Amino acid sequence: MAIRVMLVDDQALLRTGFRMVLAAQEDMEVVAEAENGQEALETLRTQAVDVVLMDVRMPVLDGVEATRHICELGEGGPGAPRVLILTTFDLDEYAFSALKSGASGFMLKDVPPGQLLSAIRAVHSGDAVVAPSTTRRLIDRFSTVLPASAAEPSGHGLDRLTEREREVLVLVAQGLSNGEIAAHLVLSEATVKTHVGRVLTKLELRDRVQAVVRAYESGLVRANR
Repeated sequence: MAIRVMLVDDQALLRTGFRMVLAAQEDMEVVAEAENGQEALETLRTQAVDVVLMDVRMPVLDGVEATRHICELGEGGPGAPRVLILTTFDLDEYAFSALKSGASGFMLKDVPPGQLLSAIRAVHSGDAVVAPSTTRRLIDRFSTVLPASAAEPSGHGLDRLTEREREVLVLVAQGLSNGEIAAHLVLSEATVKTHVGRVLTKLELRDRVQAVVRAYESGLVRANR
């Protein structure tokens, strides 16, 4: 079945551009569009959607609140669509809030078409799509909006982790890929993947995006000021 996508952006021209790119793919179908978060929520009541491409700053209801409501739909089990945030770096604080609210990824609006398509497929399969290089820049920009003082690193469930798992979480939060973590810790990439999976399970997190947020909020990793 084709991946059912909804475009949420208050700029009709951008929606048209994204729709043209997606329409050329055999495995994707744009099934709905909305010009604000409220319209998106209303559409989801009657239209089945797999992935939402969500703008952040919109009238009536912004992308952060819309994302929060959408992700709440899936708290009782599967069913809620995955949300992929599309914005620009001048909206960092909004993007961070959306990721914290449950969005599955963050990409810039000027992303090359190939990367956008790969991101949609990745999100649909259950992965997160904040690339390591983007994570580094994202966290650096977020340093002004992350908490000035965080809880002790033993909080936020981190006491459930082994010493190695904490090491892996720190490196994930710093934006390293599994391959880079493997090289840094002199482990196989398969072993790193296993550690990442255990971290997500123990902390009850959905993906690497939420792991990054947890690491910074808990104080395990500090943002540069």
